[in-house]
Order: sequence, then structure tokens, then C-alpha cells
Amino acid sequence: MQTKWNAQKKLIFNLKRVEVYLSLQHKIYKYMSFSDLFDSGFKKRNEDHFAAIVRIAMDDGVITDEEKAFLDRLARNLSISEANYKIILKDYKSHPINPPLSYDRRLERLYDLVRMVHVDQINGDPEHKLLNKIGVGLGFHAVNVKYIVDKALTLVHNGVDLDTFVDQIKNMNK
Repeated sequence: MQTKWNAQKKLIFNLKRVEVYLSLQHKIYKYMSFSDLFDSGFKKRNEDHFAAIVRIAMDDGVITDEEKAFLDRLARNLSISEANYKIILKDYKSHPINPPLSYDRRLERLYDLVRMVHVDQINGDPEHKLLNKIGVGLGFHAVNVKYIVDKALTLVHNGVDLDTFVDQIKNMNK
């Protein structure tokens, strides 16, 4: 009988702790803005994506005016603060490449990266190797990434938009 009573006391105590915790959480959320409720992982993924693009831009050691304009627009679109922008420019190699779960999102990120390479007018093997590595990091299979990157570079060179790019990459084997 005593153990049953102790178990009930523990349960009541734990339920009160949960109730207090939930009450505190409610008070915290009550004063948070809607944007604060977003997972910090969302912001981190955007920063990592941006850092991957900075990695491509910095491959030749210089960020041109065109690249800077592209990075500025991309940072704004990815909601990267000015402070984080500067930090990423200084320490872009510390950010991992987080592959998006959806194939379409991976293609969108690849499109951004390939456009960066195109703006930089990169034609050499080291840049292609880096783009292939980033492609694998984005989740493309290592066996196919060379073909995907080559096709992506051709499409961006031809000036296709994102929708056409995604369609062409998806149907490149047909």
C-alpha cells in the first residue's frame, strides 16, 4: 500500500511540474513574435546554404561586383542579417552543406550555386570539382553528380529560368 501511495505522490508531483512548465512556456510564447516561433534550424539551413554559395564565390579568392550584388540579393532573400552576412563571409568554411530533403529544393539550391559559378565565369577543373563536391553534399548521388553539374552549367549558361532548369534536370535522361 505504501509503494502505491508513493507512486501516486510522484505522479502528482510530476504532473504539477509539467503544469508549471507549460504555464511558463505559455507566458514565454505569449510575448514572442510570430517569426520567433520558427525553428532556428530553418535559419541555420539558410546560413549554411548561403555559406556554400560564398564558398563558390571565394574559390578564386575574390568576390567581384556581380558576385557581391548576387550575394546581397541572396542574403536578403534568405533573411540573413547584416551581422551574420559579415561573419559568413569571413568564416564560410565552418558551415556544413545541409542537403534539403525535397528533390525540388536540392535543384533550387543547385541552380543558385551554378548561377554563382556562371556569374564568376568559372571554367576550370578545380571549380568543377568543388561544384561536384557541393552537389554531393546537397544529396545528389556521387555517380551522377558530374552529369547533373555539367547539365546544370549548360542550362544556366543558356539563361534558363528556375522552372525550366528544374524540368530539364528532372528529365535529362529521357
